[in-house]
Amino acid sequence: MTKMIFVNLPVTDLGASMSFYKSLGFVNNPQFTDDTAACMVWSEAIHVMLLTHAKWRSFTTRPIPPPTSSEVSLALSCDSREAVDAMNTAAAANGGTGDINPVQDHGFMYGRDMADPDGHIWGAMWMDMAAFPAGDQKQ
Repeated sequence: MTKMIFVNLPVTDLGASMSFYKSLGFVNNPQFTDDTAACMVWSEAIHVMLLTHAKWRSFTTRPIPPPTSSEVSLALSCDSREAVDAMNTAAAANGGTGDINPVQDHGFMYGRDMADPDGHIWGAMWMDMAAFPAGDQKQ
């Protein structure tokens, strides 16, 4: 079986969150979707489980952090700089917030951070490893 990652996120409005993630290019997997959770697929290996607060609380008793706090920032690779820009624009137009941090442009790497409607941080990024500066390689 292929190794996969399922990122579980508590959300306040499941429908709005599903629409947000669809606008970024995620696809819903109805096999794992009901009125308490939705599985949004980025790739064969990366899935985001959007969980209502009640569903989230069935997994843990730890408190749900407020949307103004950050515990993790997740990055998604894109095919081009233009795709990074398009994802950031879609986030801002669909209930999220674009450019929550300064744009990062290192020539060979370009990234922009956004937040979903619940404040979860995502970074859209593009890299051209062929242009990676040879002297910067770490061993």
